Amino acid sequence: MSSFTPAFGLQNPHIQTLLPRFVRRAPLFTPITQRITTPDDDFLDLAWTAQPEPSNSTEPLMILFHGLEGSFHSPYANGLLHAAKQQGWLAVMMHFRGCSEELNKQPRGYHSGEIEDARFFITWLRQQFPYRPFVAVGVSLGGNVLVNYLAHYGDKSELVAAQAISPPLDLASCSERIQQGFSKVYQQYLLSSMKRTMAKRIDHHPDNMPLSQQALDEIKTVWQFDNLITAPLHGFLDADDYYQRCSGINQLEKITTPLRIIHAKDDPFMTEAVIPKQTLPNNIEYDLLEKGGHVGFVGGTLFKPQFWLEHTVPQWFAKQLQTSQVKQPQSIILHEVAS
Repeated sequence: MSSFTPAFGLQNPHIQTLLPRFVRRAPLFTPITQRITTPDDDFLDLAWTAQPEPSNSTEPLMILFHGLEGSFHSPYANGLLHAAKQQGWLAVMMHFRGCSEELNKQPRGYHSGEIEDARFFITWLRQQFPYRPFVAVGVSLGGNVLVNYLAHYGDKSELVAAQAISPPLDLASCSERIQQGFSKVYQQYLLSSMKRTMAKRIDHHPDNMPLSQQALDEIKTVWQFDNLITAPLHGFLDADDYYQRCSGINQLEKITTPLRIIHAKDDPFMTEAVIPKQTLPNNIEYDLLEKGGHVGFVGGTLFKPQFWLEHTVPQWFAKQLQTSQVKQPQSIILHEVAS
């Protein structure tokens, strides 16, 4: 399942990274949308592959956590959801706060270590679907979030298996890498989106923001954004403190759930610092591929591209679901009361 061959003539990491956006300009399907209310009187917007009727079904449910400034419209997001749908599974993506079409109510947003919304969402899902086995895939930032979630909740994660695709497991090195060479293009794209959302938050919550609109305009790098906004807004001392505490590379030994991590050596968002040097527990499968870019992995040909992730991700999950002895899930609420 770890074999990937880039499309002929399209091996360049930047082509691999950018090509999906040009090849897949429109989502593969129209999602069923739903909004759920959070404990802090905010909301999370969901995108489903089918109408989510609560039931006693035992068919799998795949959960997707998207990347930085991603959404259902990101090619990898609707592609992976569609791939799960083709398997006959129900699948759902949770938009991180500020990443759906409407600005959230509360001042705070999301970051690479924020797992409270993920926990609330999975708790809510278990209440709706008490017998379905849950699997989860996190992409880029969402992959690092998923690693932190698994490490924190251990056997109480409610997940049978998980996959992290191109996760920035060492946040500090990734923040530096994106400031170099052509990768500055990605930084500018992401930063522009982040600053647009933050400008709206400043308008809505001028007394709760750590900086002014003028100071926001002067931010030039993701590190500066994290240092001046992400860190103080979410309880960190500074960007370095945020990066150190939320980098998934430090959490891998705590994970007990079957987990697959996929990285490409030529990922223009990463450095070798994201590659685990420590001996990993037997439940973690690490796939380090020579090519693929950042969440690219486009095979086939230019005129008939094949999105490898949309084949290998459901294949790996299917194998885990077949081999695992899935017991009837207990209520996540009962777990938390017991703890």
